[in-house]
Amino acid sequence: MEHSSDASPSQATPTATTEPVAQAAQAVPTAHAEVPPLPPKGKGNVCTNRKKSIAWNHFEKVDIGDGHFKAACNYCQKTYLADSKGHGTANLLNHTPICVKNPNRKILSGQQTLMFEPKMDGEEGFQLVPTAFTVEASRKALAEMVIIDELPFRFVEGYGFQRYATTLQPKLRIRDIPSRQTIARDVISIYGVEREKLRGALKGRRVCLTTDTWTSIQNLCYMSLTGHFIDDDWKLHKRILNFCQVEDHKGETIGRKIELCLHEWGINGIFTLTVDNASSNGATIKFLENVTKDWEGTVLEHEFLHMRCCAHILNLIVGDGMREIDASIAKVREAVRYVKSSPNRNQTFVGFVERLGIESKSLLCLDVPTRWNSTYLMLETAQKFEKVFIRMDFEDDSYYSYFMNKENSGGMGSPSSIDFQNCRIFVGFLKLFYNATKKFSGSLYVTANTFFDEMFVIQENISNLSKSQNHLLKNMATKMESKFDKYWGKGDKMNHLLYVAVILDPRKKLRFLKFCFSEIYGNEVADVMVELVRGALVKLYDFYSRVDSSNVQVASERERTHIEGESIGCSDPYVMVNSRFERFLEAEQSIGCSNEIDKYLAENCESRRGDVKFEILGWWKANSDRYQVLSKLARDVLAVPVSTVASESAFSTGGRILDPFRSSLSPLMVQNLVCAQDWLQALVPISFRKSKDEVEVLEDEFHDLVIRQAARGGGSSSSSKGISINIDD
Repeated sequence: MEHSSDASPSQATPTATTEPVAQAAQAVPTAHAEVPPLPPKGKGNVCTNRKKSIAWNHFEKVDIGDGHFKAACNYCQKTYLADSKGHGTANLLNHTPICVKNPNRKILSGQQTLMFEPKMDGEEGFQLVPTAFTVEASRKALAEMVIIDELPFRFVEGYGFQRYATTLQPKLRIRDIPSRQTIARDVISIYGVEREKLRGALKGRRVCLTTDTWTSIQNLCYMSLTGHFIDDDWKLHKRILNFCQVEDHKGETIGRKIELCLHEWGINGIFTLTVDNASSNGATIKFLENVTKDWEGTVLEHEFLHMRCCAHILNLIVGDGMREIDASIAKVREAVRYVKSSPNRNQTFVGFVERLGIESKSLLCLDVPTRWNSTYLMLETAQKFEKVFIRMDFEDDSYYSYFMNKENSGGMGSPSSIDFQNCRIFVGFLKLFYNATKKFSGSLYVTANTFFDEMFVIQENISNLSKSQNHLLKNMATKMESKFDKYWGKGDKMNHLLYVAVILDPRKKLRFLKFCFSEIYGNEVADVMVELVRGALVKLYDFYSRVDSSNVQVASERERTHIEGESIGCSDPYVMVNSRFERFLEAEQSIGCSNEIDKYLAENCESRRGDVKFEILGWWKANSDRYQVLSKLARDVLAVPVSTVASESAFSTGGRILDPFRSSLSPLMVQNLVCAQDWLQALVPISFRKSKDEVEVLEDEFHDLVIRQAARGGGSSSSSKGISINIDD
């Protein structure tokens, strides 16, 4: 099966907006109806603080004197009484769908259906909206389903799907369901529309980038470029900007491609570029520093552009440490591989688990030796079944002979209690790295302000282990410490922008940096590093003061007095006293503060007791009026990602889209599918996005449950295997 992706985009269905006839909702999303645009609202509308009825999108309020009003239809000029207290908007809503001059009459006069729809912008929960069925809206929704769920284009031509769709909506005829060629054109159209929306959101912003490269099943090189930014409402966004083909993995080639992509997006300011430690990435950074240093949005001639991937540094540190304990890990890995190699062996293992009365919901899992996080998960579950493996060594002849055969396990023998003990100690230590990597890899929350906490804890544990009496652990910690110093040094080898992010966390500020550095390196090093980081913050603040000062609006003394007078007049006396006292304390703390940095650092840190509920972006949003320049700096700094996982994860999508059955897709269509999926998923509720990440775990649990039931009921191994194949399919 091959998908045609070169059909003319001009045949794609155009999109427009529509208006519902219901008082319970403000607007119907464009996915439900395609109608001509509405005329502009009347100028005579009276502003109120109450929620405005959608009827006023079609009517204009006219003052007829003596405090009375009428509503005039924007299309036919028919009038209705419209006093806010004596008359509602029911007549107006009833008139709208029957107005002969209303260009939306045909759609609005049809029968409306109430439906539950996820809230916009990925928020939790659902909202009740009215909708009218249209073929155009269903066609657009179908194309979006193909994009989001990574379905093949030929899916829409399947008889089963067509029958299911017409059963759900009898008004939909089979001939109205588009072909694979039409769906391909619709995908291109959706990509174009969403691209323009994102272009508007990126206009005039500095963007933090992550990038990585990948080789597809077609043996073509792809580059993923991901942008990170915080919008005016202080919401963090991650968007894949490009998923495009490149000639090779050379640094200058990648740099030229990034420059071209940024020009296409109209982006004129890069704040940081986060990359791993591949040697070619150094050439990419140098190239971009040279060609973009004169761009309008460049900060301090790219002094802080290069951001090393913290997750990749942790990988290198753990890799060196694992070599010291590799023999014990290899034995446990081989034991797990034996159990997972066939359903019969798995059933035998389950039988021993039940006989020994071990209750655990954990499942044995195979690891990828080159991925330490999968090795951690393998060891973390395997060590819980130590008694089972030891018992199998005595009672299961097949297990014993497997390890005695040099061709199977290299003759290293089955894992002993000492091996499990070593792995258990290592798992406890490795958990720190695992949790840190998970935090670094997030894209739905700020990561720049959290990295230092994780690094401090890890470094302190490595330092303690290096003094351990256990020879194995001591050697492991020494190796890790050496690698840590290579990339971390005494804190001076990291991009100082990451420390600035720590300062901009109101729970930490400079005090936390000084505490951590003094605990690890002593007061002398701490004083030096604190001064270096404060100097970096001042340098950035001075830059933002010069560049963005024209956009900072400070209220005059007269305006402030007027605003305060109004607030006092409408408040009770106790609130008034508290408000004035807070302003007094703020003025007291600001004495001797020459700028916003001094004022910010002079104030007490926010309490760290409520860390779980604290939202750093919410704090800066609430205090942006107090720190008008510093908040602009914080918006860019807190958007910095500390790992390249956001770009690397795009390759998982690319690998699924370019599977062996769809390897004929063109690079342009691949970019359309990968990018459009990422943009559309930004509107998917966060709870649903998180649940998708757990699908593989749920399938493994179900597979294990089937094997357990088969073991209890004496089912054949072939039936278990057949069920697992159906799940995978």
